Amino acid sequence: VQLQASGGGLVQAGRSLRLSCVASGNIFEINAMGWYRQAPGRERELVALISNTDDKTYKDSVEGRFTSSRDNAKNTVYLRMDSLKSEDTAVYYCYALLQVSNRLPARSYWGQGTLVTVSS
Repeated sequence: VQLQASGGGLVQAGRSLRLSCVASGNIFEINAMGWYRQAPGRERELVALISNTDDKTYKDSVEGRFTSSRDNAKNTVYLRMDSLKSEDTAVYYCYALLQVSNRLPARSYWGQGTLVTVSS
């Protein structure tokens, strides 16, 4: 299983970016997909998560600015980031909780990370 993220880059504060992540490989079922981020010197933190019933969870500081969505047919998750702030600067990691077989429990998978830099 691989998670391939894209869409990071350098953007001015107040502008927008959209991240995408595609899960590929031997996938039986994806229970949840989403995004974490890690800023320099800080721990990795949850940004947004979508369950397979479309329940969404957001970090408090991004609520109302970030929107996550899924395309289940494409095993893809998106993160639309609006009104970006300098404190959003971090490496963003795609995350998936999925099963590779109906006989195995779900486990976590991570993408390689994509850097988002917001200049003030």
